[in-house]
Amino acid sequence: MKLKTTGSKAVVLTRRSPRTTNNFGFLSILGFTCTILITWEAVFIIFDVSILNVGPAGFIYGFLFVWAGTLATYASLGELASMAATAGGQYHWVSMLAPPGSQEILSYMTGWLTVIGWQASFATANFVSAALIQGLIVLTRPSYYPKPYQHMLLFWAVMAFAVFINVLASTELPKFEGFILVLHIVGYSAILLPLLILGEHQDPHQVFGLWLNLGNLPTQGTSFMVGLLGPVFMFLDADGAVHMSEEIQDAPTVVPWSILFSTVINGALALSMMIATLFVTVDLQSSPNSPTGYAFMDTYVQATGSTAGATAMACIITVMQLFANVGLLASCSRMTWSFARDRGLPGHRTLAKVNPRTSIPVATIIATTITSTLLSLILLGSSTAFNNIVSIAVAGLSASYVLAIGLLLWRRTTGGIRHSPLSGSQLTNASGFELSWGPWHTPGIKGPAVDLFAIIYVLIILFISFWPPDVPVDGANMNYTILVTGAVLIFSVTWY
Repeated sequence: MKLKTTGSKAVVLTRRSPRTTNNFGFLSILGFTCTILITWEAVFIIFDVSILNVGPAGFIYGFLFVWAGTLATYASLGELASMAATAGGQYHWVSMLAPPGSQEILSYMTGWLTVIGWQASFATANFVSAALIQGLIVLTRPSYYPKPYQHMLLFWAVMAFAVFINVLASTELPKFEGFILVLHIVGYSAILLPLLILGEHQDPHQVFGLWLNLGNLPTQGTSFMVGLLGPVFMFLDADGAVHMSEEIQDAPTVVPWSILFSTVINGALALSMMIATLFVTVDLQSSPNSPTGYAFMDTYVQATGSTAGATAMACIITVMQLFANVGLLASCSRMTWSFARDRGLPGHRTLAKVNPRTSIPVATIIATTITSTLLSLILLGSSTAFNNIVSIAVAGLSASYVLAIGLLLWRRTTGGIRHSPLSGSQLTNASGFELSWGPWHTPGIKGPAVDLFAIIYVLIILFISFWPPDVPVDGANMNYTILVTGAVLIFSVTWY
């Protein structure tokens, strides 16, 4: 994508040429997106939080709302990816759609929001992987007491695995993601069937009619809203395929379809796994107090009657989370690299470099690793404080989504986009040039309706991402997301 520079600022004008050979086809990038989401696996990871806030009924109905909102959001982003498939994603689209007077600053702010969202997502994934490993140790050795420094060291170990695959085995990444997709599907059956066959089944009312508010929030409605962050986490980062666009064959068509297919497939698998798990969970009230840190491990033991069997099932969840980190690092590094390429980050000259042999942005992989390493030091003080990183990921990415989709809705309702598709190379920005839909497009009135619903949904999620998880609020459970996000935005404006 060519740039017009003004002083120290860069303005996106047209689609970039691919940076690398097209390594990913439809199936490999579908596997990539599905295994970044690991939505049915995430049912167990966020099970405690969801039960704490809303109970089984709220978990199911909140999931359905989030699934619908996510589909609308990614349908809108899919249209944008089809118009301009670039690694920068949201900030490129904002630059392309924004009015000329605000094009630079809006694009720049969106870039920073997307970068912090992805950096927080990768750090969160490492945190969860390390916590799952500690939970497995407690499950098999009840006398073990997890220590913060051990959590941090495990954090570094799982991160090193993701770095190894992305740097030293980068050419095999598409095959790796295809293999993980197989495990994603096979693992689903390996857990669902034992739960259904061996577990003690609850009354349907306990699943579809029981609401809880164990976080002591003022009302059940407030509790339900806060509980939405659990299902949101399950669908977070599906736009990872967008940031791999310059390595995908026929990206304007493949990226939108892969995102939507993965959201539909993972949503269906997650819903069925959620209902099955709720039917076999005997004691919902005490589930958040598991010594392993994860209630699902106790549920596995109750269902199978075997610690060994439960450990094998829990290992599937842990391994899938570990593998998801690989794709998260790949997307995070490409997004960061793209923003550095457009001179949006400090040290952009170094961060924009790629390995001449593999064309992999090793510098941004290293920068992402350093960022996560620094964030992991928080664990020495409080794992509760680290939980705010999840909300930062949700807030950063949600804000970038709503800016891009809001401008898309404005352009399409004011006739600013041609209805006859043109090739991506003919696309230009909003500075007096004409825009055109790509090969993937939602026609007619359905397009604006989907955009509007997506905007409303994302604004709701963005708003609740700043809320504390329970009351009374003190320094330990305070949600510092708005403080951190605001500080990053102030720094970015100052740097700009």
